Amino acid sequence: MTTIDLSTPTPPPSSLLDALPRRVALTLPELQLVAELSGGAPLPFDVATPGEAPALESRLGASRGTTEDQAYVAAIASLHDPATSLARRGLLVDDTLDDGLAGAVGLLATPTYAVEVDVVVEGVQVKAWHRASGDAVATLATSDGIVFELAWFPTSAWPAELARVGVLPEDLARRESMVPAFVDLPYELADAAVEAAEGGRSDLLAVLAAQHEGAVRDEDGRPVPAAEVPGLLQALGTEAQGRLRVLVADVSRRQTTVVGVRSWVLLADGWRTLRPHHEGAAAGTTRVELRAVEPGDLAADLAPVLSEVAS
Repeated sequence: MTTIDLSTPTPPPSSLLDALPRRVALTLPELQLVAELSGGAPLPFDVATPGEAPALESRLGASRGTTEDQAYVAAIASLHDPATSLARRGLLVDDTLDDGLAGAVGLLATPTYAVEVDVVVEGVQVKAWHRASGDAVATLATSDGIVFELAWFPTSAWPAELARVGVLPEDLARRESMVPAFVDLPYELADAAVEAAEGGRSDLLAVLAAQHEGAVRDEDGRPVPAAEVPGLLQALGTEAQGRLRVLVADVSRRQTTVVGVRSWVLLADGWRTLRPHHEGAAAGTTRVELRAVEPGDLAADLAPVLSEVAS
């Protein structure tokens, strides 16, 4: 099985076109027809029958309200005939599907390992499914369950594709965060602080900080000054305006095995990656490290997890 290292530069491609991902926008009916014409390839999400449950419900989050359900069904019904629209774009010729399109959907259905991405920023959710096998990757992404982006490319282009996942909207307001670029603290403290701040009980933060005196540390392992800790804890519970979660699974065997998960949280000034770890003998104390990251860091952040399944 090919080993994929996302943390180091890859050799230059043989040509410019080889290095560029090919992208196609498809409506849900078009995507379903493409899958049907690709030998009945299963899609990486469930589509419920309109009237029974919202399409993509099990993979795209909570159920929509009745009005939103009706709007969704109406939007799907208003779309053009998928065979006609695919033919008009040259993706379906004489009932023969474009080879690249068929190959991408085939890879989505028969990968070696899977990466599933769930991003929420200011209430807008995007789901993306990345599937890889050998030296090829195919991705599928949507924010509304109506229009999808299908892309396929060599693994050498994967880091750049992963970087697109965490790119923030240009109009997103950003300001200085009260949480430093790096902080390490007990998970129990972080969890209690978020709950207290979200519940409007900021009066408890000083008490929590006193109970864990010296346990909040900077990148050099030194305790954060006690006077700064309550404000830091308050920010953890009030600044969050988004999240990014990536799940990596080995799907090469009959039974899917989840290999690992990476989680980011969007604070006032940008993303932080969350790294749980243990301190002390045996299981010890569970702690969590928060480190400032940029979208381009996602590939390197995932590299240790992917190495477990791709080696």
